[in-house]
Amino acid sequence: MLVDSHCHLDFDSFDEDRGAVIERAHAAGVGTLVTISTSLAGFEKSRAIAGEYDHVWCSVGIHPHNTEGVATTTADLLALADHPRVVGIGETGLDFYYEHAPKEDQIRQFRIHIAAARESGLPLIVHTRDADRETAEILHEEYRKGAFTGLIHCFSTSRYMAEKALEIGFYISLSGIVTFKAAGDLREIVRGLPAARLLVETDSPYLAPVPHRGKRNEPAFTADTARFVAAELGLESEDFAAITTDNFFALFSRARRCG
Repeated sequence: MLVDSHCHLDFDSFDEDRGAVIERAHAAGVGTLVTISTSLAGFEKSRAIAGEYDHVWCSVGIHPHNTEGVATTTADLLALADHPRVVGIGETGLDFYYEHAPKEDQIRQFRIHIAAARESGLPLIVHTRDADRETAEILHEEYRKGAFTGLIHCFSTSRYMAEKALEIGFYISLSGIVTFKAAGDLREIVRGLPAARLLVETDSPYLAPVPHRGKRNEPAFTADTARFVAAELGLESEDFAAITTDNFFALFSRARRCG
């Protein structure tokens, strides 16, 4: 079954039908979900959701938008990550498109999250927007201090970013953006990526793939993105599902297969 490696089940837009959303995902062949932390204030809700379902996991981290003035330390993250339902660190990274937080705060927390990933052995979940060069430079600089694993989530950026991520053994996670009509350049990059380094995700409730554009995104729609990418790569849907699922469990080693 497929894995939605990045969704936000804790968001308010799922409060009224969260259980039904998770059931629809399973019915669509999406057997594992990771609900991703964007702030420490929301972490307990994410962890509680993960605790309700054997096939739902969570991460701990602070989205770059939420880093202004944040004093969270590596030790803080490690303490929260020391829980069996937590499988990753993040999301973290740099977003210089909106700059909802000062660049220096984003960079500081990015490095703190990297240190937590390195020390815990959990994969780093990286968000990057309009900051490819800075993101790549920090990842490589930190990697030289000591290895860590991770992925570029919701990949929709440059070939340069993909190549720099692959150089340090990172994975690339694809969202519904790859199905968008205007995403021709992205699809060309994706066709050149190794399937052995690909994951799929929704980033729901955002970015619903074709044919669900304009609707609230949900984990069940991972199947639509996976079918689309499989066709782009010239693979059978079942083969691509198996590859990306194996990739997920290789990276997120704390998560267990269910069923």
